[in-house]
Amino acid sequence: MSDCFEHLTVQKLSLLAELNDPIDPELYQQFDVKRGLRYSDGRGVLVGLTQIGDVVGYDVVDGEKVAVPGKLIYRGYNVEDLIRDTVAHDDFGFEQTVYLLLFGELPTREKLTEFRTFLGSKRALPDNFTEDMIMKAPSPDIMNKLARSVLASYSYDPSAEDRSIANILRQCIELIARFSTFAAYAYQAKSRYYDGKSMYIHNPVPELSTAENFLRLIRPDKKYSRLEADVLDLALILHAEHGGGNNSTFSIHVVSSTDTDTYSAVAAAVGSLKGGRHGGANMKVMEMMDDIKANVKDWADTEEVREYLRKIVRKEAFDRTGLIYGQGHAVYTVSDPRAILLRDKAAELAAEKNCLNEYRLYCAIEQLAPEVLAEEKKGDKKICTNVDFFSGFVYSMLNIPRELYTPIFAISRIAGWAAHRIEEVIAGGRIYRPAYKNVAQERAFVPMEDRV
Repeated sequence: MSDCFEHLTVQKLSLLAELNDPIDPELYQQFDVKRGLRYSDGRGVLVGLTQIGDVVGYDVVDGEKVAVPGKLIYRGYNVEDLIRDTVAHDDFGFEQTVYLLLFGELPTREKLTEFRTFLGSKRALPDNFTEDMIMKAPSPDIMNKLARSVLASYSYDPSAEDRSIANILRQCIELIARFSTFAAYAYQAKSRYYDGKSMYIHNPVPELSTAENFLRLIRPDKKYSRLEADVLDLALILHAEHGGGNNSTFSIHVVSSTDTDTYSAVAAAVGSLKGGRHGGANMKVMEMMDDIKANVKDWADTEEVREYLRKIVRKEAFDRTGLIYGQGHAVYTVSDPRAILLRDKAAELAAEKNCLNEYRLYCAIEQLAPEVLAEEKKGDKKICTNVDFFSGFVYSMLNIPRELYTPIFAISRIAGWAAHRIEEVIAGGRIYRPAYKNVAQERAFVPMEDRV
């Protein structure tokens, strides 16, 4: 088949598929379909129970949603307390967060030291893995390379099919330790083969935290400041878990319920997180902010910023979708605690990096966007700034390339995924099998010779 004929054939078939698949929106109401597994008021359909994490954005009083300040809970503990303890001890907190999510309890100093040592010993990749699985098949998108690295790990594990909890835990801990190395090496390969830049393959240092190791692995000179590592560590803590209902965590529940192996389940979660409606959301924020910074002459002029946001909502500016990215959340209503914590820490980094004017612009938009959306949409729905609004800005100040923003999310969220996989294997016991209503009419079959 010639390239030209193949192209034309694919184009025709794609048009046929588009014409054949649309479904009348009214049918969703007729059959009371919970699109996206959500009720009409935005609440998620209850499909499972968990003891790992909770996302609190509203109370339900007499059957009605009542907005409350957001809270993020890990194993019963408020994440703000976890971070406060980390700061008080001048420590890195992500590893303690991983321990808490996996084992359900806060570690003693002795247990945490032992756990950190074990994680550090697993950061290096198996022999020949870097050359054979990453360097020989680079990818323009690091998330795809991350998924491939997870699947390839199956071939390096002599007990890959062992479904015992002890073995699954061992597999999960190894993946948690190696995700930062997978992503950093995938970035180096992408830089070399797709961007024409130099490639630097540094060895991870077992004694360093996840945040420190990642910054070390992606930088040619391996250097970073303590504040840089602290800020990245905070971002990792905040992204580590977000309840069982977020798309990637739900994906690992669904796939794990089939009784498949750990690597297949985790790779599915990586694929989910890659999507622009999930882990890739902060990239849209950065693109929007590039546009705002280019078109708003005076970043300190509140009215000029307000009017440009109004143009965005009216589909007169940026990508013409009418969306102010980084605003709103499926659960949080009054506030997203992750956004507040990251915003406050970002102020320190902005001062060190001479980015205070840009930081003030972000803070102004945080205040103005909900007002503009309420005015333009003429509704009373509460909208708050979410963590994606500030995370990309923080990563940019850390001089982290944008193609690594979503992989950083995965480096963190693998902790929550691991805890949820273990919970599903222990407590699930049933394969997920939701229903889809077929709304196509049954048709009489047409023999080949009678088709036109």
